[in-house]
Amino acid sequence: MAAELDFSPPEIPEPTFMENVLRYGLFFGAVFQLICVLAIILPVSKSHKTDSDSFEPKNSETAKKPKATAPQISKKPKKETKKKR
Repeated sequence: MAAELDFSPPEIPEPTFMENVLRYGLFFGAVFQLICVLAIILPVSKSHKTDSDSFEPKNSETAKKPKATAPQISKKPKKETKKKR
């Protein structure tokens, strides 16, 4: 009866190149998805700081430029007409 039982490990073929690519690609995809989910869940405090800085003028020259361009935008260009003779 002991001669009938075979306790040797089963023969498992070596994984091919494509199987390795698939395995590591799946691991990379899973890690990427976890990073994306964590980016949505966890708040980012740096974005609030940069948003408030972008609205403040950094010097007086940048504050004057938008004021000077605003009246020009509101003016309508005059329509040129040809003189009839």
